[in-house]
Amino acid sequence: MPTPILMPALSPTMEEGTLAKWNVKEGDKVSSGDVIAEIETDKATMEVEAVDEGTIGKIMVGEGTENVKVNAPIAVLLDDGESAEDIDESALSGGGSNGASEKQPDQNEEPKKGDAKPANGDAYAAPKKEAAPSPQPASSQNGRILASPLAKRIAEQEGLNLSALNGTGPKGRIVKRDIEKALKDGTGKGAPAAPQITPASVDSRLYPEDSYTAVKLDGMRKTIAKRLTQSFNQEVPHFPLNIDVALDQLLSARARINATSPKEGDEAFKLSVNDFIIKASAMALKKVPQANATYTDEAILLHKHADIGVAVAIEGGLITPIVWRAEEKGLKQISAEIKDMAGRARKKKLKPEEYQGGTFSVSNLGMFGITSFASIVNQPHGAIMSVGAGEERVIVKDGKMEIATMMTVTLTCDHRVVDGSVGAEFLQAFKAFIEEPAAMLL
Repeated sequence: MPTPILMPALSPTMEEGTLAKWNVKEGDKVSSGDVIAEIETDKATMEVEAVDEGTIGKIMVGEGTENVKVNAPIAVLLDDGESAEDIDESALSGGGSNGASEKQPDQNEEPKKGDAKPANGDAYAAPKKEAAPSPQPASSQNGRILASPLAKRIAEQEGLNLSALNGTGPKGRIVKRDIEKALKDGTGKGAPAAPQITPASVDSRLYPEDSYTAVKLDGMRKTIAKRLTQSFNQEVPHFPLNIDVALDQLLSARARINATSPKEGDEAFKLSVNDFIIKASAMALKKVPQANATYTDEAILLHKHADIGVAVAIEGGLITPIVWRAEEKGLKQISAEIKDMAGRARKKKLKPEEYQGGTFSVSNLGMFGITSFASIVNQPHGAIMSVGAGEERVIVKDGKMEIATMMTVTLTCDHRVVDGSVGAEFLQAFKAFIEEPAAMLL
């Protein structure tokens, strides 16, 4: 019988997503492994692969549709000898066959035909790419230009004005191929108009409608707001600890390493101060394992490896790609991984397993001149370290005033799992590694 293709769960916490693009259309034959669609979540755009071979019998969710629930049928796959007449849409809308249910698929279960389940970091799902109709003037709805989320994001990145483009999607909707054509033809240049919305929660007596421009919340910003509010106000009892560390020896070691660094491609490989900070954090977590912990209602998890999340600012929010087993990696490997993941994060090309999980976070605002700040704990981590700028300060050493390059770091702890003494012990270990970088080689 026809097999429903379900909206995949691209991560354990995903509840819904946007079906950004179909790479197939009804009647197309697909094989296992074919990339058939693109799914957008709050932080990434993922390619979706077919898990079985067959013919696309029906597209049930159109390109550009937002808020598609996980496990909702999005298309139907036909076996040999089956036709579109065999499709029972009422049965599919109720969840279809193959054990589809309201909950997310078991990550340890073997995928069944038509199921959409992540494997090795790649998500599986289903199909459609409508035959391109004649271009129509960009349609609008309540003054809003109709365009797919992916088209909007590319247009913003490339500085295209959506209102100047023609849409070839359903009802004149602007889709990715329209953006690609505009870029190729050199049309539609010019800053896009800001979306004009009037939030219902705004008191017009305080803020008249013509006194501001409201930018609609995207999925990422909503998720950040929800999780951090939950962490700060409801679940996690926070407390900060701070310490000053001297950077002079580290800066000297960094300069020597970078001066002798061989070229890779056209440029010499350069270590940053942040690379040393990530390595020192990992070594300190191994030295003080009680700080490398997660709280649960049943037990405290003491992690075996230091998996460090590195905060990266991207369009619309913040993401923390993870350097897994950082204690086992050299500075060069850590630096290369951070550069690669930060670049892909800004393009929303990270896979969920590259930014979900981890045991500890580091947020560095020193490059912006911020000397000291405290972050909110990024659950389920037990602590997050905030790193300020290195600056020359007058210090007293052996009864004499000297000038040294100092840096302030603040450790925000989840008091349920990292007590004050544990946090202080971690900072002492971190300080020792930063002030004597050679100790990280032992």
